[in-house]
Amino acid sequence: MLQPQNIPTIPVAGFMRLSQVLQLIPIAKTQWYEGLKEGRFPQPIKLGPRARAYRVEDITALIERLGQKQNEEA
Repeated sequence: MLQPQNIPTIPVAGFMRLSQVLQLIPIAKTQWYEGLKEGRFPQPIKLGPRARAYRVEDITALIERLGQKQNEEA
């Protein structure tokens, strides 16, 4: 039986670091930061002086929105 390898999963609730988000949305960090600046992507939550993360709910909504946009273009 084949086992899935390195398939990223989305937790039900909580926070995700940028590296986890970029496993789900395959774009470069620079493109991600441009999207943040332009308001296309959700803003991170400050967890500490040097730590930021994204709400799982925001990332899930973004993935759904991107999927709908892709379906409309097809």
